[in-house]
Amino acid sequence: TSNICTAQALLATMAGMFAVWHGPEGIRRIAENAHGAAQTVAMHLAKIGAKVVHTSIFDTLRIELGAGVVSKVKELSVARGFNFDYPSDGIIGLSFDELSTPEELSAVVSIIAEAMGKPPVKIEGIGMCQHEAAQPFARKSEFLTEEVFNRYRSETEMMRYIHRLAEKDIALNHSMISLGSCTMKLNPAASMLPLSWPEFSNMHPFQPSDQLGGYLQLIEELESYLSEITGFAATTLQPNSGAAGEYAGLMVIRQYHLSRGDKQRTVALIPESAHGTNPASAAMAGMEIVVVACDEKGNIDVDDLRTKAQEHSERLSTFMVTYPSTHGIFESRIREMMDIIHENGGQVYMDGANMNAQVGLTSPGYIGADVCHLNLHKTFAIPHGGGGPGVGPICVAEHLAEFLPGHTLVEVGGKSAIHAVSSAPWGSAYVLPITYAYIRMLGAEGLLQASQIAILNANYTVARLAGEYSTLYTGDMGRVGHECIVDCRHFRDQYGVETGDIARRLMDYGFHAPTLSFPVHETLMVEPTESESKEEIDRFCDALISIKRECEAIANSEDNLLKNAPHTSVEIACGEWGHPYSREAAAFPLEYLKHAKYWPTVSRIDAAQGDRNLMCSCQDWKQDY
Repeated sequence: TSNICTAQALLATMAGMFAVWHGPEGIRRIAENAHGAAQTVAMHLAKIGAKVVHTSIFDTLRIELGAGVVSKVKELSVARGFNFDYPSDGIIGLSFDELSTPEELSAVVSIIAEAMGKPPVKIEGIGMCQHEAAQPFARKSEFLTEEVFNRYRSETEMMRYIHRLAEKDIALNHSMISLGSCTMKLNPAASMLPLSWPEFSNMHPFQPSDQLGGYLQLIEELESYLSEITGFAATTLQPNSGAAGEYAGLMVIRQYHLSRGDKQRTVALIPESAHGTNPASAAMAGMEIVVVACDEKGNIDVDDLRTKAQEHSERLSTFMVTYPSTHGIFESRIREMMDIIHENGGQVYMDGANMNAQVGLTSPGYIGADVCHLNLHKTFAIPHGGGGPGVGPICVAEHLAEFLPGHTLVEVGGKSAIHAVSSAPWGSAYVLPITYAYIRMLGAEGLLQASQIAILNANYTVARLAGEYSTLYTGDMGRVGHECIVDCRHFRDQYGVETGDIARRLMDYGFHAPTLSFPVHETLMVEPTESESKEEIDRFCDALISIKRECEAIANSEDNLLKNAPHTSVEIACGEWGHPYSREAAAFPLEYLKHAKYWPTVSRIDAAQGDRNLMCSCQDWKQDY
């Protein structure tokens, strides 16, 4: 149920670049090295009488030795710095890769030989001894045939290729990204530095726990920090995204009801303003979704909530709520909503998507929720631009702690744990040091200040845009939370302009668009975060105000600055210019652009055509990539 934020596209891009650099011949060579290492070890093990239990081999072996020999292998392997896999009694598992050396292979085989009472083995080199049984699985077709995988073999050329691609993107290193509900804040370099340390980067999730002392301490302390921040009793770091956290939290609630004999409690109340992942996660958790209305001010209709909670009181499982709301508002009756749900036998799931406005000011536990998820890739500074990796831990009240998810291979979770929600016991553990460092460096005062500045920046944005754009929703005090919804619904009738036109024109100004038409159609949801300076927010607001002026000046409904945006450098430099506005107005509408200009590389596309045709059909598109 996740979306682009944590779809792991960033890691897929890294894997793609790996393939670009190595090409088919390099990938084949890497595979042959791993395959050769496995076959070399299999051959030498067969010579000393060890039984390899399968004949079709790529990089992994399963070896049958008997319980007594395996016990000795365990003792010897750890003493000599190796970790083997022990999938079942009397069986060991070995995996090899392109980094395996003859010396390591000799040591591995010699450990098994010694455990069997045989002399040590010396392996001189890694060969490729093809087993006939493996031949049916050998690939015969070509792969990585596109030019890009066969072109870059010089490091300087590869560097330039990557840089050319990066230059096509608007990223945080160029300008603020105001995507509402996405919290595109700074990812501090200092907090990401530990990822380069081998003490973190070379760990395996299934290493013996006595080899993970430092990592386990970090995990334990991070869980305690997150529990304290949210006002809850326990935390699991297992979910890999916010949506996965939603699913995990709902399954914990489901198990809680089952433990009390309330198997009929399957109704989830969800506001109509909720993130789309909320109903999707509830459906995956086997729940029946009942929608709760919102009033004209964007707040949850408390009377409708009470009516539906009472109507479904015998079957009520949970109420999913976001705070501040998806409309960017601190709803003043939030605790009353909690009481309504609890009075009718339900549990409250708080969506932590907007936690960046809560930390240090309040907490889900204080408000009265029973479980919440956090987006460490949003509130707690793990990078997620370009698609992941995400971490969506859930924090729970005392009565739900025993149901936190377990794992088949590692002892984690509560005493009545639900099934694992991730393949690894601590999810995306590699990136946890980022959040740990972020919290430790800021401390309680810094985390509080971050929330305060995030709210201040959003309200400053509202004030700067006032008079040109109206803010759709505000709270009881006339303020917004950490984000605001800019109302553009009248632009279509008044100027013939839609939010998609504004988004494309913002590219000419060097800005990524805010969130379009969510949660209200034809609006812009803006979240500046605490990371942006007043100067940058002013620049963004100046761009929006300038675009409003351009809308007001439209004389030709088909040929104007907004309908033709974005304008590429090729278009600006072309010999003929047939538009009723100048090239300068198209490319350099404000003075700051003359000092640092982002050039869109693709002009306006047919969005509907693209939605219906997932494979690119553009002519000659490959020449740019």
